[in-house]
Amino acid sequence: MTYRGRAALQKVWDARAAANFMGGGAGSGLIVFAVAGDARGFAFDVLLVAGLALIGGGLLSVWHELGRPARALNVFRHAKTSWMSREAIAAALLVPIAFAAIAAVPGAAMLAAFAAAAFAVCQARMLQAARAIPAWREPLSAPLLVVTAFVEGGGLFFALSPWLRVGDERLLVFFGSFVLLRVIVFLVYRRALANVVPQAALVALDRAARVLNASTVVSLVAVAIVAYGLTPEAWTFAAASIAGLAATAGGAYLKYALVLRAAFRQAPALPHLPARGRR
Repeated sequence: MTYRGRAALQKVWDARAAANFMGGGAGSGLIVFAVAGDARGFAFDVLLVAGLALIGGGLLSVWHELGRPARALNVFRHAKTSWMSREAIAAALLVPIAFAAIAAVPGAAMLAAFAAAAFAVCQARMLQAARAIPAWREPLSAPLLVVTAFVEGGGLFFALSPWLRVGDERLLVFFGSFVLLRVIVFLVYRRALANVVPQAALVALDRAARVLNASTVVSLVAVAIVAYGLTPEAWTFAAASIAGLAATAGGAYLKYALVLRAAFRQAPALPHLPARGRR
């Protein structure tokens, strides 16, 4: 549906809500990569605790944004209808599962990865459920946020690799494929919005696209340098770290722009207004 009515930037969610999407996506993606990268021992523990801290920090930001924080527990009451409730439940389940994985309970690591992925999906669908905002309700917004979560998490995974000595070339190439997929999904998403959002929203998304493209180029060049052995072995982890930091920064700005700069509420134009009484 094409809208031609007046539009106004939403004021309900502020930077604290954007922080929830940044922290939640990066944290859940980091846990998935920690499991997929087969991290062990101290490195695995650090990655899972860091992932939980990012998710918790994001949720704490939203809690602080609430007008009545004491009623936050009510969020668990509407799991049948609310993606926000499902997000909170997924987070509540993830915490004990992640600590079970840290305690080396058999099978807990894989369950933690699935719970983290479920949290990322719930968070993405929560944004898409805001039907009054065209840039959010577009069906491709959910896949875009999920892929971005994995990219951000993978980026942090490789950003920490020089210190934790985790990851390998195979996983780095897999990460690079997600970086490329994120750009493709964003381009299709941006094209789908061409005629359904105000011009100001398109300007914000195009600005985000420039940041995203730059971060993608830096990440993919660094991945290629490692994959093709174009750097001395001593610099391999540094190149992987650069790839991760660039990809994470691009994803964080994309979410900031999507939540705070492109989120215009839009009402349909009414060509014929109803008249009272006789004309």
